[in-house]
Amino acid sequence: MTAQNPARQKSLASHLPRAIIYLILIAFAVFYLLPVYVLLITGMKGYTEVSLHSMWDLPRAFAFDSFAKAWFGSPAEGFRGLGDNFWNSIQLAIPATIFSAMLGSMNGYVLSKWKFKGSNTLFMLLLFGMFIPYQSILIPLVLLVQKMGLYGTIPGLIFVHTVYGIPITTLIFRNYYATVPSELIEAAGMDGAGILGIYWHIMFPLSLPGFVVVMIWQFQSVWNDFLFGVIITSRPAVQPITVALNNLAGSYIVEWNVQMAGSLLAALPTMLIFIFLGRYFMRGLLAGSLKG
Repeated sequence: MTAQNPARQKSLASHLPRAIIYLILIAFAVFYLLPVYVLLITGMKGYTEVSLHSMWDLPRAFAFDSFAKAWFGSPAEGFRGLGDNFWNSIQLAIPATIFSAMLGSMNGYVLSKWKFKGSNTLFMLLLFGMFIPYQSILIPLVLLVQKMGLYGTIPGLIFVHTVYGIPITTLIFRNYYATVPSELIEAAGMDGAGILGIYWHIMFPLSLPGFVVVMIWQFQSVWNDFLFGVIITSRPAVQPITVALNNLAGSYIVEWNVQMAGSLLAALPTMLIFIFLGRYFMRGLLAGSLKG
């Protein structure tokens, strides 16, 4: 017994730091999930149940009427649902993410492996684009999109998000490709591959971790954008879901249960992406996508 007690105490002492870490992580997880809890239970309540005093209480009966109302709208109360705008966001976010990822990948490849005179200056100018406030370029941006005939359309929004996504995607891919040995490029060049052949046959197949990081990053950025959506598209029929969510209010009263249900519907795609692809996002980060 006397020999077992020190061993047991030593075992408890060795597990105590890990238990404290788990408790802290659980506390942070609960804290960050509180808004989701409020969104969910408020969306399941009826309008008469919603109040500040009962915001933490569970609904008397779980119902999804608010979600249906947020999705399909209510012409009688003067607001449209989020269903059509949800698909507008799908049509916007997927191509904008793919285009900006492909352009960033090719830029990163050239700027990391085919450096030329002024390449570092060009890269710095690209990065500078990330720090320009969106509000400062809205007027010339709108004029440009109007001249292109894309104002008020989803292709116009795709163009804007693709252009604004190029700096961050270039940075991520440049840092990722910097970890690829240059000897691999030289060997492919000695075998007769050109700049595009090396990219397509060597670098692109190695880019999966980088693409996962970039596409998750860009998708959530494009999906959650509100400013460009409300500036470039003025017609409700072509606006993304974030703009439609802002308009999800009745003519006379605000039904907070419908607002909360709509917010959850709008956030659902990005939440699912991070739930199911979050581990690949972390692997890509650890593989060097944001190092350097």
